[in-house]
Amino acid sequence: MADICTQGVDTGFVALGYGRTAILGIVQGLTELLPISSTAHMRLVPALLGWQDPGSAFSAAMQLAALAAIVSYFWSDVRIVTFGSIDAIRKRDWSSPAMRLAIGIVIATVPIVIAGSLLSSSLNTCGTSLRSLWVIGSSCLGMAGLLAVAELYSRHKKDVGQMNLVDALIVGIAQVGALIPGVSRSGSTLTAALFLDLKRDEAARFSFLLGLPAIALAGLRELFVLHKAHIPLEAWSMLAVGLIVGSISSFAAIWGLMRFLERFSTWSFVVYRATLGAIILVGVLAWGWQ
Repeated sequence: MADICTQGVDTGFVALGYGRTAILGIVQGLTELLPISSTAHMRLVPALLGWQDPGSAFSAAMQLAALAAIVSYFWSDVRIVTFGSIDAIRKRDWSSPAMRLAIGIVIATVPIVIAGSLLSSSLNTCGTSLRSLWVIGSSCLGMAGLLAVAELYSRHKKDVGQMNLVDALIVGIAQVGALIPGVSRSGSTLTAALFLDLKRDEAARFSFLLGLPAIALAGLRELFVLHKAHIPLEAWSMLAVGLIVGSISSFAAIWGLMRFLERFSTWSFVVYRATLGAIILVGVLAWGWQ
């Protein structure tokens, strides 16, 4: 369906109503934190159901649901890093584990902040070619291949405490790929962490902790953009519904993923992403999906 624009901002979710917004909130919440691309699902699910595309602004703002879920699930880690680093600064103990992890997260966040600022004018605008199904399908296939290579290459022996600042920067650079719809922030960072020989569950843990600043900045920025676009009060209430159900489904996604990666490899995600990408591209080429 055609884009719905409000002062240049893609606000298709406004036409969906509360029920559909809630359903897409669940979809967004489940897929945002799994390495399978939330954008791909947020484009494909509405298209298959004949619904209006909720738009990139909805997807970006809905990242705040993932933020709430990550903070809740990893509260002990968040508390240790936050208060531990503050205490380390007070004591000038720059080598404390909490301080090292905090510095690593900050360094790893810099690349996506710079790239996001440079590309902000084209990421969430109406009709952007970056949200085309061709780009999303190709990205899904490409990331499936990279995740497969990482799974084969990694020795799965390191934990987060053994990472150095260069490792953190490498994962941070990989996170920039998430600006391309279909790549997946969790997918790109998890893949990079696996290439650095992290254990699967530890790679996911660092991916989630690293995502906190980027997700918060992206989500809050999008709320500000929507505020400047003067969307109606009903649209804000629909967004709130999506955020509430999205945070619950995001928490469930984290819980399931962490337990899954403690026992199994990422090959199921490789197969899923490759299949999803192939379906999307076939749909574009054979059935004219847009």
